[in-house]
Amino acid sequence: MYRDIPEPLRALVEPIVADRGYELVVADVTRGPSGSVVRVVIDTQEGDGRVPIDDCALVSREIETCLDAADVVRPPYTLEVSSPGLDRVLGREKDFVAACGSEVKIETRHAIGGRRRFRGELVAFDAGRARILVDGNPFEIDFADVAKATQVYHFTNADFAKKPKAGRGAPGASGDAAGEARR
Repeated sequence: MYRDIPEPLRALVEPIVADRGYELVVADVTRGPSGSVVRVVIDTQEGDGRVPIDDCALVSREIETCLDAADVVRPPYTLEVSSPGLDRVLGREKDFVAACGSEVKIETRHAIGGRRRFRGELVAFDAGRARILVDGNPFEIDFADVAKATQVYHFTNADFAKKPKAGRGAPGASGDAAGEARR
């Protein structure tokens, strides 16, 4: 979640992302057996997830340079910069507002009604509360109680339709773009 981004990491990453015309959705650092993994999710200002892979790679290189200089994350680390993807990360309140009417998965920090995981239709989001319908049962979840959330993507026949070949008016690559660097 955006609010959970450690302040030193946010202070370093957010200006880089903003300078490229994007918004920071989520950034976190997890420890792994071969070092840390720094994950950064960026989005367009429109919130459509259409971040070209080349831009993810450019942002990744800039973040990597600053991470090394600032010593915010000690090497070895792997840096992953991506767009929100098909199962779109919902890290900010505006992401929840945009996802209304869609199927979402929400994990809470503590149990609500005897459960921590919810999957259903996000009926509404206002005043910092998500109203979700799970198997016909309504639940209200405070944004502050959300540990992680994603919008569920449902594939359609159009997703598998043949695309025009590159060079014949095909749109540029975008969507679930990712740039990765290993230090």
